[in-house]
Amino acid sequence: MKILFRQSPCPFDTEDEIEQKRLSIREELLQTRRALEIAYSGFDNVTDPDLIDCYIYEVNAVMKRYKFLLEQAAKMNLLPEETYNETYQNLTLTN
Repeated sequence: MKILFRQSPCPFDTEDEIEQKRLSIREELLQTRRALEIAYSGFDNVTDPDLIDCYIYEVNAVMKRYKFLLEQAAKMNLLPEETYNETYQNLTLTN
């Protein structure tokens, strides 16, 4: 998992480095979306109270990561603003 420390591209970054960061964020968004689907699926299929709690924490953790990645993608203009706002609103409503 790659962590991005800079909020905006450095003026000294080459186009290849910027494109690599964009691809990385897109890949992480896809992986996080899959992890969220898996967490919801697990939550839907358990009956033990301890496992229910575990899946609640997992869903919340993955959702926070997804929100963070959406914000990073929006800052790099990877998502149309309408898509970002709509997705962010949906996540906020489910949280």
